[in-house]
Amino acid sequence: MIRVRDMETVDIDAVSAIRVRGWQAAYAGLVPRTHLDAMTVEDDAARRRAWFSRPGRTTRDLVAVGDRGPVGWLCHGRPGGEEPAGTGEVYALYADPDLIGTGIGRALLDEAHTRMREQWCTTSALWVLDGNERALRFYERAGYRPDGRTRDDPYDDGTVLTELRYRRDLQARGSRFPAG
Repeated sequence: MIRVRDMETVDIDAVSAIRVRGWQAAYAGLVPRTHLDAMTVEDDAARRRAWFSRPGRTTRDLVAVGDRGPVGWLCHGRPGGEEPAGTGEVYALYADPDLIGTGIGRALLDEAHTRMREQWCTTSALWVLDGNERALRFYERAGYRPDGRTRDDPYDDGTVLTELRYRRDLQARGSRFPAG
C-alpha cells in the first residue's frame, strides 16, 4: 500500500537515492554517460538539504511511502516568469526504478494535482526530455499534451538535449488518471 505525504527532512537521503537511481535508469542512452556516472547520492543529498531548508521556499515536495519507506518523490510549485496566473508546475517526479509501473507515479501526480487545484491552479505544466518515451507515455496517459514549447538542456561535454513542455487542464472532468 502506497501513501503520499509531505516530504520531511528525514526523507532526504532516501529521496536522493531515488532521484539518482531514477536519473541513471531513465536517462541512460539520452544523457551523457559521464554525467550519469558522476551523480552520487551524497552530493544530491547535500544539495537537497540546502534547498529543503531555504526560508521562503515556494516549491513543495511529496513522497510516496511504502512498507520500506519512501519509494517515490515529486516536487511541484508555481512557476515564475511568463506563465499565466493559475499555472502550477511539476518540476520532478521519480519512482524507485525497481517499482516503476506499480502506481507510485500515479499516486504522486494525483496528489500534486489535488494540491495545485487547492492553490487555485487551473493548469499544470511540466518539461520532459525528448526521447524519454516511458515518461512521455506516462504523462500522456495522465492527460498531458505537448504545447509546442521546447528548451535546450546543455551538458558539460557540449551535448545539448531538448526538453518538451507538456500541459494539462486541472479543471477537466476526471482530474485523476483515466482508467486503463
